[in-house]
Amino acid sequence: MTIKVDLKPEVQAGLAAQAKARGVPLDKYVQSLLEQMAAPVQPLEIAMTAEQRAVAFRRWAEGFPYRRTSPLPDDAIRRDRFYSAE
Repeated sequence: MTIKVDLKPEVQAGLAAQAKARGVPLDKYVQSLLEQMAAPVQPLEIAMTAEQRAVAFRRWAEGFPYRRTSPLPDDAIRRDRFYSAE
C-alpha cells in the first residue's frame, strides 16, 4: 500500500538525519517507524512465560534496521584496542 504524507520541511529533515545515522534509506526508516506504531500491544512481561519473553526479545532485536552481517575481525576486538596509550 502506498500512502502520501505531507511533512513540514523540518520534520522531513529530522527523519532524514535519523535514517542517515542508522544507515538506511528514508522511506525504509519511516516504514519501520509506522510498523512499530501499528504493532499490536504485547501483554505485560510479568504475564509472559520465559519462552514468550525470548520470542519477544528476538522479534525486538530483529527490528533494528542495522545488523552486522559478518562478525568483527579478531583485530577489532583485541584487548589493547580498548585502552588508549594516554
